[in-house]
Amino acid sequence: MTSTEPDTSRDPQDEYLDAARDCILDVGWRRTTLTEVARRAGVSRMTIYRSWSDMGALLGDLMTREWAGIAAASRPATGRPTSLADLATALVDLVRALRDNELFVRIVELDPELLLPYLLSRPGRSQQALLTLLEETVLAGQEAGWAREGDPRLLARTMVLAGHGFVLSALTMVDDRTTLGDLDRALGDLVERALAPGGPR
Repeated sequence: MTSTEPDTSRDPQDEYLDAARDCILDVGWRRTTLTEVARRAGVSRMTIYRSWSDMGALLGDLMTREWAGIAAASRPATGRPTSLADLATALVDLVRALRDNELFVRIVELDPELLLPYLLSRPGRSQQALLTLLEETVLAGQEAGWAREGDPRLLARTMVLAGHGFVLSALTMVDDRTTLGDLDRALGDLVERALAPGGPR
């Protein structure tokens, strides 16, 4: 027998974030309000205001959830890369998934200025989490012998900066002789060459 009981194990905030995501996909960020989010979520406006004082705060949580989910899905089955090839593949998969994500695409299409603080001023929470994960992964690779010597923090930041270009600007580099697949393979090669033992220090 199939249960018709509601899923009470899910955090209600996830449902509110789902409603906000649907709003942004439909009408964009500028036309999305907390009132509309509440309406779509089937709750009062004050319920939403108890969690987020404005749309900026809600968007921050939504983007953190979205990008963190993509990063988690891009990890190897082992949970963390255990070789240079694993790391390169995971990073390429992450770049491709971000570039194809419907929320990311919608923001770039309608409200690209929302991304500028995270590109020009400071890393967001999901970027910071990725930096920490990459730093730990590079350090583990150095200890295991499959990543070259060097400051793991600097190497992690270099990879994230390279990734930004492949997420945001890859389409500007596509033409009748260069495909997105070509660029993604070049990114994987770039990561492997940059981190290969015996490489530049």
